[in-house]
Formats: sequence, structure tokens, C-alpha cells
Amino acid sequence: MAFEFLWYIPNTVEPGHRGDTTVERWGTLDFSTEQALLCEQHGWGGALIGTGWGRPDTFTVAASIAARTTTFSPLVAIRPGYWQPAHFASSAATLDQLSGGRLKINVVSGQDDLAAYGDHEGDQAERYARTKEFMRIARRLWTEDEVTFAGEHFAVTGSHLSPRPHQPGGPRLYFGGASAAAERVAATEADVQLFWGEPLAGIAERIDRLTRLSVDLDRDLAPLEFGLRITTLVRETTDQAWHDAEARVARMAHAAGDVAGRRAERHRGPAVGQQRLLDLAARGDVLDSCLYTAPGRYGGGGAGTTWLVGSPTDVAAALRRYADLGVTHFVLSDTPYKQEIARVGDSLIGLLREPVAI
Repeated sequence: MAFEFLWYIPNTVEPGHRGDTTVERWGTLDFSTEQALLCEQHGWGGALIGTGWGRPDTFTVAASIAARTTTFSPLVAIRPGYWQPAHFASSAATLDQLSGGRLKINVVSGQDDLAAYGDHEGDQAERYARTKEFMRIARRLWTEDEVTFAGEHFAVTGSHLSPRPHQPGGPRLYFGGASAAAERVAATEADVQLFWGEPLAGIAERIDRLTRLSVDLDRDLAPLEFGLRITTLVRETTDQAWHDAEARVARMAHAAGDVAGRRAERHRGPAVGQQRLLDLAARGDVLDSCLYTAPGRYGGGGAGTTWLVGSPTDVAAALRRYADLGVTHFVLSDTPYKQEIARVGDSLIGLLREPVAI
């Protein structure tokens, strides 16, 4: 089974993301490029680059990094509404062509400061219906000579691209979301469905449901693939990993103080996937073999809500259990980001590429 391993490069101007204490050169192209080059050197295929209004433009950052690297594949997070589909398809095709086919796309439909760039919220059903149209138009523009499409949210007439993408069919589309509306989009339009760090039983249930949905909704693409986006706190020994993990959570708790509960509650909203993660803490601090839920009590958020903690052997075994369910794409990270690229890459990726004795 072929696995993909991607890291995460924070795309922020202000330092301190997920507790990373790095200050010098943070937010500069040189620092981001240095991380990308380290990814190339330590076994990573590329990295996810995040998006959000008020942060550096993700496409510009990805294009700049791609120009300074050789094999690094940027997984570029983008939002429908910030982009019109034809404009996005053209930019993606250009970067894919210029980079020799290294571009990957993570389509994000979650909440953002939409009004700041002239977009509107709409309800959940509308948001995902718009995303579905966006993804379908982009694919058609990457594969057809001329496209005319009139939907409820987007329309193009006699549209065509030059250049076309380097990759046949265009860049692969990664997608997240745990609501019923999101899963219907993933089942028909995505190449890879990304999951947050849930217990194995929850991931198995979702893979089964998405697989059945793909059939029920007459998916006309290659079979949907699955990925995991999670923090991996890896140390030489199990005891050292848990010591460091618990010490980090204690610092998070101290920093949060009495507002910890209110901070967690602020995460509870229409983002179904995030709420699923926050609810895990009620089931225990450690689930499955080494899935640590305590960070979510103190505002971990997203991939920082749950962590896989342990020695390289411990964490590799946990990731293999996800692989046994059908997960083949892994987007991992820990802080400080730059230092952990080497530690996690060198200690973990080799183990995961080794054949398993039967």
C-alpha cells in the first residue's frame, strides 16, 4: 500500500502558532522555504499551507516556495467565495504547470471572515452546494476544451484555460468536513477526504458511510481516498513522550486559566468535525492506544485538538491501524514546526514504509 506523508507549514505573520516559540524570521519566505527544503530532506512529500483572511495569501506563498524547491508538493488550502471557480482553476493550472505537477489543493468550506473580502455566509446547505459547484467547474476547466455551466451559485460561458495543468485531470482535491452536507460533497467531488484525529471506530464508521454514499450518489470519479490530519508528539521513548505531552498540556491549562472552558465552548459551533473532537475528552484522556484528547480542553483546535503520543514504534503502530481502515494520506505536525520536521520524519516515516510481517 502506497502512503503519502505531508507536513504542515504555518502561514501566519504573527509567531506563536500552536505554541511554537520561534520568533526570528517567522512569517518570512526564507523561513517557510527552509521548512520546505527540510521536508524534502527528511522524507516528506510536501506540506499543507493554511488559509484565512488576514493571513498571507496562500497561493502566493505556495508559488514562491515551489520556485525554490525541487520535489516539495504544496497542499494549498483555498476557499470558494474568496476565489471564483474559473479564476481559481486558471491559477491552479498555471502553478501546476510551472511546478511540474507538484500542486495539491485543500478545499475549505468552514467559517472565515467572509464579509471582509465581500463574501457572504449562507447556511450550511448553501455553503456546501456552492462548494460542490466550485469543485465541479474547476475539474471541467482542467479537462475540457470549453466549458459552459450555469448553476445556482456560479456560472461560466465559453470558458477555457491556457495553460492546462501539468497533471492529467488537474491537481488532486483534498476536502474536509464531517456534516452530512459536507460528506455528500466529498463523496462526489473530492479525491481525498481528510479526517481529524478521531478514534479508530469513528474513522471506520465514516469511511464506510462515505464509501456507500459514493455509490448511492453515482460518483463519476476514481474511488475516494482517505487521509488523516493530526498532531504527532514523538519522542525516543514512550515515557519521555508522555512526560512532554502532559507537561505541554499543563502549560496550556495554566495559560488558559479560568477561561479554558469558555475557550472550548467558543469552538462549539456549526463545525461538526471540530465538535466531534471536543466531545472526545468526555470519554477519557487517552483513547485507543495513544490518542490524547486532553489538549482539546484548552483550546487546541483543529489538528491540535487530539494528539498521537509515544515512541516512534507506538505512533507508527497507531497510524498503521488507521491505514488498515483505508487511510493512505497522512498530514502530520508538531511544534516547533521546523525542528519537528526532522525528528518526526526521520523516526516515523521509515517505520511506516516498512512492510508488515504477515
